[in-house]
Amino acid sequence: MSGEMSHESTFREVQRFRQRWLWAVVVGGGLVSAVAGGPVGVLVAAALVAFVWSLRLVTEVRDDGLYVRFAPFHRSFRRVPWSAVESVESTRYRPLREYGGWGIRWRPRAVAFNVSGSRGVFVERPDDRDLLIGSQRPDELATAIRKRWQETDR
Repeated sequence: MSGEMSHESTFREVQRFRQRWLWAVVVGGGLVSAVAGGPVGVLVAAALVAFVWSLRLVTEVRDDGLYVRFAPFHRSFRRVPWSAVESVESTRYRPLREYGGWGIRWRPRAVAFNVSGSRGVFVERPDDRDLLIGSQRPDELATAIRKRWQETDR
């Protein structure tokens, strides 16, 4: 997307996987790999830890749309233009039951981007998949989206 950085952000949230239980699993698996696999196991363990550490969900509300990037899977932001938004709602959800976990999760007619917790913003999109964005600040995110969305001519 050319010029995407020229639009000023009115809301920005960066989330990372920092849950203790997840790191216990990652480090525990890494230790088993390192002990069982020797030098190659150590490399695999280090790569796994570095990869999980690098994961981050970045959400921005800009004047021309909602931007979401789940790095390192997305090299650039995914933009949802305001014309593609039908409704916005701060919500509580069940990540495991409703979406099968955390990360980038698909289900029929919806995609979720979530890192932790059970709060987020649900964006209904009439011509595309609905979108759930997990957030540690869902009310603030929903308010920022509604404000920008209502300011546009859509």
